[in-house]
Amino acid sequence: MLRQIHSLPGLIAALLLVVLAISGALLSVNPAIERMNTTMPADGQVSVAVLAERVAQHFSGIEQIQRTPSGSVIVYYSKDGQTGAERVDPLSGLSIGPYAPSTFTRWVKNLHRSFLSGTTGRVVAGLSALTMLVLCFSGVLLLVKRQGGWRQLARPLRGSFNQRWHGELGRITIFGLLLSALTGLYMSAATFGLISDGMQEEPAFPAELVTGPAMPVGTMPSLLNTDLNDLVELVYPLPGNSEDFYSLRTAQGDGYIDQTTGTLISYQTHNNVRKTYELIYQLHTGEGLWWLGLILGLCALMVPIMSITGTIMWWQRRQSMPRIANNDGAQSADIVILVGSENNSTWGFAKALHDGLHQAALRVHTAPMNQLATEYRKAKHLFILTATYGDGDAPASANQFLERLPAFTGHNKPTFAVLGFGDHQFPKFCQFAKDTQEALLAQGWEQSIDLNTIDRQSTQEFLRWGKSVGQLLDRELTLTYTPKLPKTHVLELISRDDYGIQVQAPTSIFRFGPVTRKGPIARFKRLIGFTGLPRFEAGDLVGIVPQSSPVPRFYSLASNSKDGFLEICVRSHPNGVCSQMLHNLKPGEHIDAFIQPNPEFRPASGKLPVILIGAGTGIGPLAGFIRNNTGKYPMYLYWGGRDPASDFLYKPELDTYLADHRLTQLHAAFSRVKVGAHVQDRVLGDASQIRQLVENGAQILVCGGRPMAANIVQALNEILAPAGLDVHTLKLQGRYREDVF
Repeated sequence: MLRQIHSLPGLIAALLLVVLAISGALLSVNPAIERMNTTMPADGQVSVAVLAERVAQHFSGIEQIQRTPSGSVIVYYSKDGQTGAERVDPLSGLSIGPYAPSTFTRWVKNLHRSFLSGTTGRVVAGLSALTMLVLCFSGVLLLVKRQGGWRQLARPLRGSFNQRWHGELGRITIFGLLLSALTGLYMSAATFGLISDGMQEEPAFPAELVTGPAMPVGTMPSLLNTDLNDLVELVYPLPGNSEDFYSLRTAQGDGYIDQTTGTLISYQTHNNVRKTYELIYQLHTGEGLWWLGLILGLCALMVPIMSITGTIMWWQRRQSMPRIANNDGAQSADIVILVGSENNSTWGFAKALHDGLHQAALRVHTAPMNQLATEYRKAKHLFILTATYGDGDAPASANQFLERLPAFTGHNKPTFAVLGFGDHQFPKFCQFAKDTQEALLAQGWEQSIDLNTIDRQSTQEFLRWGKSVGQLLDRELTLTYTPKLPKTHVLELISRDDYGIQVQAPTSIFRFGPVTRKGPIARFKRLIGFTGLPRFEAGDLVGIVPQSSPVPRFYSLASNSKDGFLEICVRSHPNGVCSQMLHNLKPGEHIDAFIQPNPEFRPASGKLPVILIGAGTGIGPLAGFIRNNTGKYPMYLYWGGRDPASDFLYKPELDTYLADHRLTQLHAAFSRVKVGAHVQDRVLGDASQIRQLVENGAQILVCGGRPMAANIVQALNEILAPAGLDVHTLKLQGRYREDVF
């Protein structure tokens, strides 16, 4: 529901909001430009009387003196039957130049206030401000939910390019857009009299005036007591009319001045309503607060970009929602598939399961989890495929499932299996899938397959789960689903270093670069340092598409694009389609690959220590972090291999890093040399040092296989217990991150 509240108003009013944003951004520059060209006397330096006297020395027939909120002083006068307006220097009264409001600026103001359509346009502008307000609040709530709570709001954003840009720009501009929306809505309501703007309270019109010779304007007591910086407007009496008076408007109040005595004959102080309106007017326009105007203008310029990324995200969600063919009825199906998804990505896997079961001659019904029926008359099996949203919450299509579950009253309860989708970087990985399983068990449902989880939409893990489903149903079932891949890059193998042959664990470090091209353009690009590589950082993932399979395999990167090459560390597996392909490559041969950002897995910026822990090929990204530790901040590496004579990966580089202090300490463990020598043993052996580093703010990064990662968690919990800490706490603080496979 929250996503619909955010998406629908944005889609409907996108064009109007873009017009408001761009016109508002254009108008926001004017106060700053005006302020730059204005002399601002200090408070008390110049009174209105002194200003009027100085102006009178250079202008005749003065009708009015105005001071804009940005400080410009404008004199309106008549000469020889012609009227004029000049900007003047308040310190001298001399003309700076003619005052001629820009026709373009007036047009933009009219566009911004009413879409050039009078009263109807003002109504639309007010509704647009209300829409922006709804988008701001719903956007914040969505971001909080997506990030896993208010405390996680500042953590790096994950997702597609458009998702990250949309969320990042929203996070940066939210306060500016919220301020513009609130103040714009207030001003719109005041325009239509829905709330008071305080303008109705005016000073009483003078009943009687003292007649006599007019006092020189420069000696009038009321004007001598009025500071120029408080002036809004001084209107002169009609020439030759002794019964007319001066009209004075200031920041504090308005009044009338007797031209004979120079004293106030009537005065009305601005009430709180009027002061509130004028403050809100300043906050909205930036007039008088030029720096705020520029900030709001920059925020407004982000609205068109967010409109584009938001529309693209909506369209991608629409496109990712598959059309389920051969979807049998809920009460006639042999198998029921229920789907929990936030952005529809889980539906692709559900469709693959549905199609596979249908091809196996089974009747299948697939629906969102929120459409759980009260009974399934014929179903023997229930498969639930669900993602987790934010901090362990239910995704959009499953947010009513746990409430509906007790209403299931059917006598036939099919056995169930839950498959969770998530990202291991989040502390509550696949939490909603776990909650779903516990709720079903609590309601007396029988489980057919243990809970399985899919990390970052891994097609390999989905394929393995599909084999378990096939065994359960006694059917040959091969589930293949490949999410839509981004554009791939052709990369050429530059070099490779081979290890591990003697310990029957062939492992290679591969370095790829762009395909070598010839010609003057290619030479020029190399001359200016253009690498031809996509942008990536150590710790990001490269998806490599094997020649014999459309399913990409992901490997953690051990280099930055600025290094000039793409480096990965890969062990050869006997049945590994991609690893076998890579190990058969020779320098000069090519692969197809794309980059998947992984901003959660990298050292935090700053000088605090970093503890790197890995085993086997997990050393790849860790070596990349050390290579790029140009600030030479404290880094401690714990790594496990088999035999230092065979598979001491990156040994020459690590020796160099130790020598130049990019690496502070190296602790390696080799299981074939000493029984029980694993990386977790080296970690436990340095318990006091690690505990001290963590207490001093150290971050821990772990990369390698899941069994190793589980052992490291157990070891660290044991080490940190005396300090009142554990891995879960460090994860919540963003100080424990892992990339496991």
